Amino acid sequence: MRTRPDIFGAARLGYLVVESRRLTDWNRFGADAIGLHVDELTRDVLRFRLDDRQCRFLIQHGRAEDVTATGWEIDDHDTFDEVLRRVTAAGLPVTEGGGEQAALRGVERLWRFPGPKGVATEIFTRAHTTTAPLRMRNTAFVTGASGMGHVAITTTRPERLHTYWNNLLDLRLSDRITERIGPAKLKIRFLRSGQRHHSVALANVAGLRIDPIRTSVQHVNIEVAGLDDLLAAFHRVTDLGFAMAWSIGQHTNDRELSFYCVTPSGFELEIGWNPVLVTPELEATWEPSHYEGISIWGHTVVGDQVATLMSRFQGVVRSLRDREETVPALSSLPRGARR
Repeated sequence: MRTRPDIFGAARLGYLVVESRRLTDWNRFGADAIGLHVDELTRDVLRFRLDDRQCRFLIQHGRAEDVTATGWEIDDHDTFDEVLRRVTAAGLPVTEGGGEQAALRGVERLWRFPGPKGVATEIFTRAHTTTAPLRMRNTAFVTGASGMGHVAITTTRPERLHTYWNNLLDLRLSDRITERIGPAKLKIRFLRSGQRHHSVALANVAGLRIDPIRTSVQHVNIEVAGLDDLLAAFHRVTDLGFAMAWSIGQHTNDRELSFYCVTPSGFELEIGWNPVLVTPELEATWEPSHYEGISIWGHTVVGDQVATLMSRFQGVVRSLRDREETVPALSSLPRGARR
């Protein structure tokens, strides 16, 4: 019987694909508010850079107003083939991204298959870099071996999504948080792929299979290298009239200082600074903890408008009506098992 290798640490979040009709707003949001490097490839395609990679965000014209794919960088061809073996063994359809698709993402080898909540999972082995100078308002972003940041997803089936990421990339549980929102309890689990505290966060309403979020991804996180950059971005977002979702605060589990603003497509972007790293020394003895409350201080709600509340109500109605896509081939748990 073939022993399945543990590929923890050999994959990281490399890029995100977003579909939107609001490219002009995205250009202004990315360049002027957040302070990213923006390349306008065509009238229908934008790319954002954080570092020497050609692409970290690919914004394409379309109707979704959502993240439509996550791109995961795999360290080597053997691990790449192992991930593909897991996907094909589960019977999932796998397609190779064509030359143009790979070029837009700034990668060499690209394959795509279904992911939770309709967001495609893409894997690649090598990203193309560029020596073109960065035109950014920020000094630098933290990427490298930890990847570009993390994605947070609200779900009605947290165990299934947890299993999907475990079966696919051997992500490990960092910790859990319980956050009380009025009479409801929000349960959040944080999964890491390497030294970054988490690359995927999964949130669900305890005891209720409802999802109040319209978008497939609730928020995306990127990390600035300096506190001054965090504060400057916060003021630019506010001064330029983009919506702020949560004010500056500090998280209980990874100790990251951050704020959350609303992207032109409606999901949130978290700008963070100085989170805990799970170094090899910490990894050797790491045990998941449980925290009551998501923040030590701050992260207060900012300007929750009627339109936002209506959107969340519509999301709850939709989640009660529609079945959430969990990719059962990779996310099924043994009978009676729970995470």
